Amino acid sequence: MSIVGQRIKWLREQRQWSQIQLAEKLGIHNTVLSRIESGEKKGVDFHLISKVADLFDVSTDYLHGRTDNPTPFWRQASVRETPVPFLDIDGLTEEELVEIKRHIEFIKWKSRQSETQEDN
Repeated sequence: MSIVGQRIKWLREQRQWSQIQLAEKLGIHNTVLSRIESGEKKGVDFHLISKVADLFDVSTDYLHGRTDNPTPFWRQASVRETPVPFLDIDGLTEEELVEIKRHIEFIKWKSRQSETQEDN
């Protein structure tokens, strides 16, 4: 079983949802969810991981097993407390800053996917 599948299954069970109920919320067939949870389906796409993270209010890093802290980074500390020095964030709302961080997370994910494909 993959870490992604394990964590999705654990989160689902904490809510006492069936695979069918979660699959409906995610807009996928329950057999796809079953394959993800069992680890049979490899390479869950970013958009589905993002949907799961949003639904359960956890970080994508948590789902991928990069951290054991499920709290999304934007809830851990104010985005304004940890600005990136080269970004001009003056005048941006908290929501806009969160969106920027999500884009950065996506770009990092894409980079890791490229590295993985190059290794194969």
